[in-house]
Amino acid sequence: MKAIYFLAIALTLLFFSCNSKPSLQKYFVDNQEKPGFMVVDISPSILNVNKSKLTLEQTKALASFHKMNILAYKLDPKNKGQFDVERKKVNEILKDTVAYQQLMKFGNGKNGASISYIGDDNHINEFILYGAKSDNGFAVVRILGKDMNPADAMTMLSVLKNSNVDMKQLESLKGLMK
Repeated sequence: MKAIYFLAIALTLLFFSCNSKPSLQKYFVDNQEKPGFMVVDISPSILNVNKSKLTLEQTKALASFHKMNILAYKLDPKNKGQFDVERKKVNEILKDTVAYQQLMKFGNGKNGASISYIGDDNHINEFILYGAKSDNGFAVVRILGKDMNPADAMTMLSVLKNSNVDMKQLESLKGLMK
């Protein structure tokens, strides 16, 4: 009887651990070194904030932010077909309403942006910013943290106004601006 119970648990664990459902994290890992993609990881240190001048609310919001991952795909005349394929993959991943809750969407499928999150309204672990432009490319920004909430995101904007951003961490994004 114990053997059957053990086998049932082992099969259940195997079944759930082999989830082949696509995710943004897997998409980032799979594409970070492929041609056409650009990846940047940004730590909170980029902000260069004088923490002694922050309000309690700002300090809490900053503490909830752990890092940002940016994955971008720049369109050029040689990779138009691949660009369309990659954009469709990201759109399909973000359509998973169980994993990703959409806050806002702007524009249409080829030119637009969206803001989504993972978690519940008061305990957000990841904000996802996605923007695509049919003549330029697309970018996905994952803002990772712990117990973030939409109010924290707005508070972070006030922190950004008073920050001295370390532009060295953004150097690799220059290729997107051309």
